[in-house]
Amino acid sequence: MQFTDFSLDQRLLQSLKHMGIDTPTEIQQEAIPVALAGKDLMASSKTGSGKTLAFLLPAMQRLISCKALSKRDPRVVILLPTRELATQVYSQLRLLVANTQFKAIKILGGENFNDQAKALARDPHFVVATPGRLADHLKQHHLHLNGLELLILDEADRMLDLGFAEQLKQINNAADHKRRQTLMFSATLDHGDVNEIAAELLKNPEHVAIGAGNLEHKDITQRIFLCDHLDHKEAILTRILKEEQQKQIIIFTATRQDTDRLAKKLADDGFKTASLSGELKQAARNQIMDEFSRGMQQILVTTDVASRGLDLLNVSLVINFDMPKFAEEYVHRIGRTGRAGAKGDAISIVGPKDWVNFTQVQTFLNKTFGFSELEGLKGKFSGLKPKAVNKRKAKPAAAAAKKKAATAKKRSSAKAAANRDKRFATGVDVGDAPMLRKPKSKLQDTPED
Repeated sequence: MQFTDFSLDQRLLQSLKHMGIDTPTEIQQEAIPVALAGKDLMASSKTGSGKTLAFLLPAMQRLISCKALSKRDPRVVILLPTRELATQVYSQLRLLVANTQFKAIKILGGENFNDQAKALARDPHFVVATPGRLADHLKQHHLHLNGLELLILDEADRMLDLGFAEQLKQINNAADHKRRQTLMFSATLDHGDVNEIAAELLKNPEHVAIGAGNLEHKDITQRIFLCDHLDHKEAILTRILKEEQQKQIIIFTATRQDTDRLAKKLADDGFKTASLSGELKQAARNQIMDEFSRGMQQILVTTDVASRGLDLLNVSLVINFDMPKFAEEYVHRIGRTGRAGAKGDAISIVGPKDWVNFTQVQTFLNKTFGFSELEGLKGKFSGLKPKAVNKRKAKPAAAAAKKKAATAKKRSSAKAAANRDKRFATGVDVGDAPMLRKPKSKLQDTPED
């Protein structure tokens, strides 16, 4: 199949040719016809499969071929979980709108709010945004979505994991009309929260699933090294970086503090290193990603903020210095390499603190990994044994219920005894001296007047 089979506008085909893209990927072949037909869509595919064009091309075609519902409201809103992913989608969108009359803007947290309000006042056709910041502009009435024609949610599972459910509902309510089309893309369609919010946002959607969310990437070689402690882990990392010839490398850590500390250590060791985390201001994050994408830095140390969507073709190695908290995030992390048909390597350094997360990854992938070793750096740690299961037989339900009732009765009796009236009502002998309750004094009769 070719893009010409979709009956796209010639300007879009020319843009694709200019971008060097001529054959649609599997997700594009399945999703684009559904979106062009005006139907709501729930789609999932593995990372690096070409989802972005699967929703940008139908969006562009709709604006070219259909009359706008409103002259002032945005016609298309694209929501993404992170600023980096939104910036990448916006960059690809700009290539498509370059030779058309359509205007596109991006609205991200961490950037000047008033400048964004001014950009929204210029009536853009496309708004690429993160949910939190767009919801803030809606509250301030800087834009209205009554005329919105197409709402696109990319990486919907990640947006929900980051706590954007309420903002997504606010945006949905602001554009709640029958003529709106909604496209939802997610790494998996088996995500409970995704299905719940899809029922609220989408109308009788078509479902497209290309490969399972836990499907292994055939172009990525995966290796696991075991370590005893932090110093051992850092020694393995340093050996790998010095001995293996790689283009660019992304190292994933668990926290911002780990990112800054490790980046400083690697820089002191002579590696050209940058660090990225969600705590940085947007301008700093943009500069770091721009420098890394242009090859000015060899190593990027980051949290999961860079685990999804970023298309960095020169990344040949991904290292999990810390295993991810969620097993599905492992797939997204290693998917930063092996893109566009290139081969890639993924290494995970697993210590005692990583073991539980590592076993969850194995379960998610339905795969048992072997372990690699470096000469002179073999450790003692070989994994943690699963917790022993209590083998005592469970008591029959009837006996357990009877014991529970007896215990409750005993407690009730004890409580009643504790609350009894402790005042003397009768004489009580204590030793040899009888103690009697003092009788009430009688009133004396008074003589009549």
